[in-house]
Amino acid sequence: MLDGKRIALLVEEDFEDSELIVPMWGMKNAGAKVLIIGSGSKAIYQGKRGSVAIRVDTTADKVKAEDLDAIIIPGGRAPARMRKYKSMVDLVKKADELGKIIAAVCHGPQLLIAAGIVKGRRLTSWPSVAAELKDAGAEWVDEAVVRNGNLITSRKPADLPRFNKAIIEALRD
Repeated sequence: MLDGKRIALLVEEDFEDSELIVPMWGMKNAGAKVLIIGSGSKAIYQGKRGSVAIRVDTTADKVKAEDLDAIIIPGGRAPARMRKYKSMVDLVKKADELGKIIAAVCHGPQLLIAAGIVKGRRLTSWPSVAAELKDAGAEWVDEAVVRNGNLITSRKPADLPRFNKAIIEALRD
């Protein structure tokens, strides 16, 4: 299905465990190569639930958006930390400029805001991120999955099956 596709899964401390693991396995099971990309602050990151620790394959400053087919941003407290790293923000911004699929769940759209790519776009997120998205010029809606061009967003762990399906469909288009 996704053979030959390269997907970056961005990570920082306190990611929402299921929002990293479920997309990671969903994409791997669909045949994609998944790269775990960190900010560079650590080599191993802990999920906020304490059930997952994940080692990075590389850091955002060593990855080129041109070499990727998609980027996935899990939620939790990690996106608020990711947006402090210029290399992570720049990677997302460049991927958007190239029209790459960028998928963010829960608090993940905070990194999209930092990259300056939400204005005039229709997105969803965890409800507490709605005001930030609106302030940045996005149209926020309360839906399980929203695709607006190359951006795919979801609200919460319960939406992950539909989130994965939307990413796979977008990469097959």
